Amino acid sequence: MKHNIYIYILIMAAVSYLIRVLPLTLIRKPIQSRFLKSFLYYVPYVTLSVMTFPAILDATENPVAGLCALLVGVVAAFAGAGLLKVAIACCGVVFLAEWILPLLGL
Repeated sequence: MKHNIYIYILIMAAVSYLIRVLPLTLIRKPIQSRFLKSFLYYVPYVTLSVMTFPAILDATENPVAGLCALLVGVVAAFAGAGLLKVAIACCGVVFLAEWILPLLGL
């Protein structure tokens, strides 16, 4: 069974185009709903989180090290640390966890 790659590309292009054009054509007035404004405000953050969190756990040799780094990163971010400090703290935690966890048999 032979598949035509051009049909797949055409469908992908049509879907991508519709996703971008439909909001422009259907929503002409400013959005007044507080709920909808709030929802649309957080969509980029949720999308980034959904793509990032599984990668954090899978990026290390041991998922426990990834989980430790995630917890340290969340605590550091809530404490007000900047992006560079959070990244350095997470990298340090992964380095130490990858070194210590095999000694503990995990």
